[in-house]
Amino acid sequence: QVQLVESGGGLVQAGGSLRLSCAASTNIFRISTMDWYRQGSGKQRELVASIASNYNIIKYADSVKGRFTISRDNAKNTVYLQMNSLKPDDTAIYYCHLYWGTDYWGQGTQVTVFS
Repeated sequence: QVQLVESGGGLVQAGGSLRLSCAASTNIFRISTMDWYRQGSGKQRELVASIASNYNIIKYADSVKGRFTISRDNAKNTVYLQMNSLKPDDTAIYYCHLYWGTDYWGQGTQVTVFS
């Protein structure tokens, strides 16, 4: 069973930064692509960023390019999302995701950006 635990969300003023972390309970993490998704109130869940297991493929949603950075530490089974220049539109619950035969999701961490 894969467990994903996010942390690092919070309340921040527009223009500020937050760093999210997601720790996986299994070494399957090391051979899996890891994703960050978010879901704002009344909105569909959307892919924010993705990083391949060997770090060689990284993708971002257009809305966060140049502001967010995804990274991972396979020795710690942890993926990170550094979020800079935050905007109120970034307000959402952020989830990390892993696919291994089925979808695994963390419980989510709330990010609220106020102007």
